[in-house]
Amino acid sequence: MRSSVILLCALLLSACNSAGADGDVNVVIIGAQSELFPEGVRLSAAAQHLRGATTEGIVSLDSSGQIVPAIAERWIVTDDGLGYIFRLRASDWPDGSEISAADVRVLLTDNLRRLEGTSLGLDLAKITEVRAMTGRVIEVRLSSPMPEFLRVLAQPELGLIKDGGGAGPMIASSPNSTQMAQLNAMPPESRGLAPREDWEETARVLTVQALPAGTAVDAFADGAVDVVLNGRLTDFPEAQLGPLAQGNVRIDPTFGIFGFLIRNQSGFLARREHREALSMAIDREAVVSPFSIGGWQSTSWIIPPELLGAPEVGLERWAEQSRLDLRAIAARRVADWEASSGEKAALKIGLPEGEGSELLFRQVAADWRDIGIDVERVLPEESPDLVLRDRLARYSSPRWFLNQFNCSLRIGLCSEAADALVIESLSALDPARKTELLADAHALLVEEEAFIPLGAPIRWSLVRGSVTSFEPNRWGMHPLFPLSQPTI
Repeated sequence: MRSSVILLCALLLSACNSAGADGDVNVVIIGAQSELFPEGVRLSAAAQHLRGATTEGIVSLDSSGQIVPAIAERWIVTDDGLGYIFRLRASDWPDGSEISAADVRVLLTDNLRRLEGTSLGLDLAKITEVRAMTGRVIEVRLSSPMPEFLRVLAQPELGLIKDGGGAGPMIASSPNSTQMAQLNAMPPESRGLAPREDWEETARVLTVQALPAGTAVDAFADGAVDVVLNGRLTDFPEAQLGPLAQGNVRIDPTFGIFGFLIRNQSGFLARREHREALSMAIDREAVVSPFSIGGWQSTSWIIPPELLGAPEVGLERWAEQSRLDLRAIAARRVADWEASSGEKAALKIGLPEGEGSELLFRQVAADWRDIGIDVERVLPEESPDLVLRDRLARYSSPRWFLNQFNCSLRIGLCSEAADALVIESLSALDPARKTELLADAHALLVEEEAFIPLGAPIRWSLVRGSVTSFEPNRWGMHPLFPLSQPTI
């Protein structure tokens, strides 16, 4: 048991063996302690959860990942799909001033400006205008239809903050100046809802911290924590210890990108056929075998083929060739490069700390050593040649995947030609034409071998049986506010 759990028990303001006393819920989000309190729009997972709990946007997400009203109580979509008209609820900002369409227009526009230069900013690039129509009605105009626009609008980074405060649904305090937040749900009437007589007796207080995976799991096992969120494959072995695996581990059926970005474009990695050799050599089905995770979906494509309307493409790029043939082709390319360059093919792979990272490295490194490459594991900040990229999709469109590799983000190998096609798709009114443009952009990224995909991201949680408002979902986001609500 890590000694830091003793400190954690004290910080949670309750005895280690009585977590959740009086109905309160203790939550840990896996990450660094400093990541909890959000600043700006580049948020960690912990900061996303806290921002989403204390700062509502126009719409929000419920525990199952569905769109629900927030500052907007209802909305309509125009027949052409280009206009979203929102009716705002009758409630106030923390300073007592009325929430108005003029406020929301200014705050949303400011958020969009601050998100420029991020992948989420690219996701929102279809917004052409935000205008206040009347005192409580606002319209957002798009350049072309976007069926999942509301899901993007519900992201925590789009929470509206006026004069340093958000409109709920929870209020955060930091007791004893610790790296911990105490969250109290706001009464329904302060959020423009009907009053509820038993609100104060039934609403539960949440205490929230961000802690490393090992410390979080130890605290859960010791009874100091009720919920652990944001577990990843790289720390999944922490959750497989002892009785924790018996009914407490919840795995989200997520999708997104999980694989290796190309950070170094010189030497062996300078040519696309060499990057392809690395992708060919990986036994993707074996990547997660040491973790004993059932149902994991491997892929050799950047975008799932079904999102491009092409399920007939299949799950493997090289389905007509055997694994032995693929390895032989890859090994020849390595040998040819070594013979022509006079150098030994060697790569540094950037992975975060953790036992899961070591297991993942062993699997991938074994495949690459089989084709003649020396492989070394380093931390992501230690100038690796390849670095693990592990991100959840925010919405189910090919454009989300393509935006993750936009050249403006400067995160690794990219394709300006693919970016140009994505930009052209923003104004495409014909759905078939839009799909064609995005499929062509994907083909360019694949041809460039800009990414070595492994499969779907993994997200796991630990949830005590007394917490009934937790729901696994494909988005891997678990809003904190529902955890405070009574079960009816």
